Amino acid sequence: MYVLVSALAIVNIVVPTAIIPKMLLAVLFDLREITLAGCLVQMFVTHFFSSVESTILLVMALDRYVAICHPLRYVEIVNSALFVKLLVFTLVRSGSIMLTLVGLVAPLRFCGSNVISHCYCDHMALVSLACSSTDKNSAMGVAVIVCFVGIDISLIFFSYVNILYVVLRAAAGEDRWKAFHTCGTHLMVMMSFYLVGSVTFLSHNLNLPIPVDVNTCLGLLYIIFPASVNPVIYGVRTKEIRHAILKIFKVQANKVFVVQVSSVRK
Repeated sequence: MYVLVSALAIVNIVVPTAIIPKMLLAVLFDLREITLAGCLVQMFVTHFFSSVESTILLVMALDRYVAICHPLRYVEIVNSALFVKLLVFTLVRSGSIMLTLVGLVAPLRFCGSNVISHCYCDHMALVSLACSSTDKNSAMGVAVIVCFVGIDISLIFFSYVNILYVVLRAAAGEDRWKAFHTCGTHLMVMMSFYLVGSVTFLSHNLNLPIPVDVNTCLGLLYIIFPASVNPVIYGVRTKEIRHAILKIFKVQANKVFVVQVSSVRK
């Protein structure tokens, strides 16, 4: 589990880093230009690591399912060999799908406006500027939603339903409320991540009348919201991680105190 939490933390750092610096340059210094190649790279990094985050959330849900519903077989099922297989699966699935997604954008002709109505290079925001056929791009956008939302969220929901069933049947009183609160919080954060991502991906395909500002806000929410709440949900609220963080702060505080006392004595 701690390996998965670490991987999730890395992803939550990489994805905002891919868009925030460029966005700040545009807001503060009006540096709004980006090359097509740079736009495609930003698009790939953003969507690739977002899809990796989806897989990590799925694996975390399945890990809890095995730990709670099949505790005696946990060590047998969850081992280093399984993690290697999951790593290869994650890289192959996310890499192949997102390379195809970006690869279908590269040959498009942009003969009209070159202004993206977004604060970063979102897939459909760029595709909507093309003056050539975008049927393949739209179909690929739907395929991404089916693969990462349809499949992942279904398995995550299945895992949490079974976890709640087992815990609520065995626990009583306050323990039931803690289990329901924890699973409910995780599901709400995941649902917001998948729901907002689905809307931003499908808004062009379904011709949804979403204002540009709202769509831009949803795109930012899709990137920033998980990176903001995941450290709290999966980090600070975990007792062992919380104690380790407090221990680090106590050690640093003691070091500062010792340095200050030493300097006074001199």
